[in-house]
Amino acid sequence: MTVYIDPPAWPGHGRMWSHLVSDVSFAELHAFAGRLGVPPRAFERDHYDLPSHRYADAVRAGAVEVSSREVVRLLTASGLRRPKGR
Repeated sequence: MTVYIDPPAWPGHGRMWSHLVSDVSFAELHAFAGRLGVPPRAFERDHYDLPSHRYADAVRAGAVEVSSREVVRLLTASGLRRPKGR
């Protein structure tokens, strides 16, 4: 099981955010997020938005650090990418 996280580089609501993704399944992603205590409302189409103060928690729990570009590549290659408007 591998879940990936990009650096907290996305601004919103006065914070910086990371994206937490799986390259295998949404079930794997939801299970990982659940173990971290991430609320279901943080799931958006194909990823969880994770605030910067939770980044280290995700890495300690086993999320692999990758670039934002790599997150998109992994989602696309796995067939899990769900762009806005679809």
